[in-house]
Amino acid sequence: MKIHAALVREPQATFAVVVVQRGVVNNLQQATRTQAALSSAFNRVPIVLMEQDYQGTPRYFGPTAIVRRLANTDFRRLPWREWEWN
Repeated sequence: MKIHAALVREPQATFAVVVVQRGVVNNLQQATRTQAALSSAFNRVPIVLMEQDYQGTPRYFGPTAIVRRLANTDFRRLPWREWEWN
């Protein structure tokens, strides 16, 4: 399966931002399961899930400090790429 994600490596933290379908971020159980499932794909770095509303505005689910930082970041500038994940 291919996923669209950005592995962000900064001096303060390394984390992954993974695009998910609309509705996942609002469903705590599904979001938590998705994070756990993706953890091994990114060597157990913190996972932030990102979905976009119909206008393209991102919504995030993940560690609070990282989500706050992403709220002030243009998501289009993240190092996005396609990842293979089983």
